[in-house]
Amino acid sequence: MAEKTRYSDTELEEFRSIILDKLVVAQRDYDLLKASLTGADSNDTDDTSPTYKVLEEGANTLSKEETTRLAQRQMKFIQGLQAALVRIENKTYGICRETGKLIPAERLRAVPHATLSIEAKNNGSK
Repeated sequence: MAEKTRYSDTELEEFRSIILDKLVVAQRDYDLLKASLTGADSNDTDDTSPTYKVLEEGANTLSKEETTRLAQRQMKFIQGLQAALVRIENKTYGICRETGKLIPAERLRAVPHATLSIEAKNNGSK
């Protein structure tokens, strides 16, 4: 029997469903991070004493930097999921970009935006 070179349409639909579910959650999380950065949650120190405000300023700056990093990582994750949906449309989803072989379905279920097999990833590909 010849080695499988791509996932079937049924399998691609299963992956699409997984990705769409993850995309909804990822977008919600990104929106929450963005809201906390823009102060939309209005949980700040405007109504507290000046002394408390000075003490909180440093922590607030660190918190915003961390939130910004988290938001950037979340956006990268969302873009990876969106790119995976394009690969599903093109019927190239699940093919390792280094080896050209199919990435195991178990890996894709765990990391649906993966573009490398474990073998290629362990060989130092980025």
